[in-house]
Order: sequence, then structure tokens, then C-alpha cells
Amino acid sequence: MIYSKLINKIINGDSLKELKKIPNESLDLIFADPPYNLQLKKELNRPDSSKVNAVNDKWDKFESFKSYDEFTLSWLNECKRILKNNGTIWVIGSYHNIFRVGSKIQDLGFWILNDVIWNKNNPMPNFRGTRFTNAHETIIWAAKSEKSKYTFNYQSVKCLNDDLQMRSTWNLPICNGNERLKNNGKKVHSTQKPESLLHRIILASSNKNDLVLDPFLGSGTTAVVSKKLGRNYIGIEKEKKYFEAAKKRIQNTKIIKDEFLDTLENNKSKPRIPFGSLVEMGVIKPGTEIYDQKKKINAKIMVDGSIKHQEFEGSIHKIAAKIIGSESCNGWTYWHYESGNILKPIDELRQRLRSSN
Repeated sequence: MIYSKLINKIINGDSLKELKKIPNESLDLIFADPPYNLQLKKELNRPDSSKVNAVNDKWDKFESFKSYDEFTLSWLNECKRILKNNGTIWVIGSYHNIFRVGSKIQDLGFWILNDVIWNKNNPMPNFRGTRFTNAHETIIWAAKSEKSKYTFNYQSVKCLNDDLQMRSTWNLPICNGNERLKNNGKKVHSTQKPESLLHRIILASSNKNDLVLDPFLGSGTTAVVSKKLGRNYIGIEKEKKYFEAAKKRIQNTKIIKDEFLDTLENNKSKPRIPFGSLVEMGVIKPGTEIYDQKKKINAKIMVDGSIKHQEFEGSIHKIAAKIIGSESCNGWTYWHYESGNILKPIDELRQRLRSSN
């Protein structure tokens, strides 16, 4: 068990030191936004000579690629130790660092599940026109090992995407407007991530009451979204000004009411139950009549789990599709049985059988 004093807390300290205090296999999910190591040699200026507010903070500077690689291996090693066997990690980066980080992720035995492209709707332009506008960041999603039975809330993210499979290219805006933390008109943090990005990540790969870690918390987005979505969190942030801003932001965050935190179950996580199993186990008997919702169409159940409607015989799905003139139809919701004076979908019998198992 993880120490209760760490749960739903943020820590002002060095990640490489603080991570060592977390017990083995404690975390369900980790989101990491490590320094990019941009290697900026001088200030960036627009064509009108005004200064670009870019990432030039001390925390983003490393002496060499070797020192950055050593740093990366150190924090990733600790993350692997404290991640549960079925946990996953997300790491975001730019072209400056993501390939080096990805190499170390594989070297340490993590199993990469996806690389996601966050395509920014409103990227910062390339002011001098010397390169393509850098309009995306890459996020690596990896399980602890190849054998991990990781969480993926497929149905929820599909619903989030208007019932289409969610792809690995995400079009989301950068953090701006009221969401962007500012102090005297200036950004508090140069790489503050939008809540929409973390909402999608946390919803997709964790469940209510899971424990989420951000070892480079920055302005606190991961902890804020975790709190809203009913997850527990731990955040580590070295820079005092970011820590204070994150702390205040988290305190002002309200959890979404529990009644609205329920998400769709994954069909793949449910045991498959053929209609014939209901017949075999006596849940519904051969010869029983079943109907459409308005009781205008009827069919009879056969001993092998097929159904007979007029001169047609076949599965509950095939016969329903034939009746409505479609290539396919979900027979579980089309067909109904009589329970007293009430018609109920036969899917209710399937759910009852699932519960008993």
C-alpha cells in the first residue's frame, strides 16, 4: 500500500529524489511531460525584433545529449518500478527529445502501445519562415511490459469521438484563454498543457479511484483533471513558482459529481455469451415466442438456439436483419420476451446470466 500522506498531494521537490520514496507497484497511470532539452543557444526574435516567449528556462537546459539521456533513464527507471504490472505510462515531447526518450522506454522493457500525434489547432508560427511550422507534439503510450493487461476504455473514447474509433491523431488547441495561468499578463508556465488533452488520456487509460502520477507536474494540469474525473493523484514539481500555482489551481478545482463519472463498459471485457447458451442453460426454453418491440412480429426459439419466423430460420441477428431489410441487426435488442404483461429485450436475460457468472 502506498503511504496515505502521498495520495492527493503534490510535492515541491526533485523528481529523481521524490520518486524513490514511492513504494513499488503503486501507480495505475503515469503522465510525464519531461524537459524538452530544446538546446536554444540564444533568444528567439520575431522579424520585428520583438522577443518570442519560448522555452528558455533553466530547468530545460542540459550540458549534453549524454546528460539528458542519463536523466531520462533515471526517472523512467523509477517510474517502471512504481508502476503496477498492468499500469501504463504516457510521455509527451517534441522532436527535440521524444526520439531519445522513446529509445530509453524500449531499452527499459516498456511495451509501446501507441504513439499519438497531438496536432495543435493553433500552433505558434515559424516567424522567420526558415522551417515548417512546428504544429504537433508526440505522445508515447506504453504498458509496463508486453504481458500487461492494461486499461483501455475503448467504448468511452469511441463515444467521445461520436461513435467512431478514436485515432492516434488528436486535433486539440494549445492552452489559451482563461485556462492559461498568468501572472501580471505573462504566462506562469511556458508549456502548460490543455485540460482537454489530459481529459482524453486519463479517461482512456484509467478508472475511477485509480492513482495517477505526474513526476513533472508544472502548472498542475494532470492533478486538476485527475481530481475532476474522480481519480487520485500525486504530483512532483521542482520549481517553487510552478508548485505554488499548481497548488492554488488544484484547491480551486471541484470534482465532477459521482453520478456523472460513470463511463461505458468495454464490450471486450465482458464474457461473450451466445444466444444458444441461454437455451442450453434453461434461461429461455425452446418453443418460447419472442417478439419485436411492438409485438407485431413473432418468432419461436428452436432447440439449437436458432429462431423460426414464418418460413425463415436462423440466428436472432440474421432473422431480425431479414425482417427490417438490413444487412445486419442486433438481435439482442430487437427481440423481446414476455415477463408477466411486460415485453423486455432478451438482452436482459443475457445480462442476468453474466451477473450469475
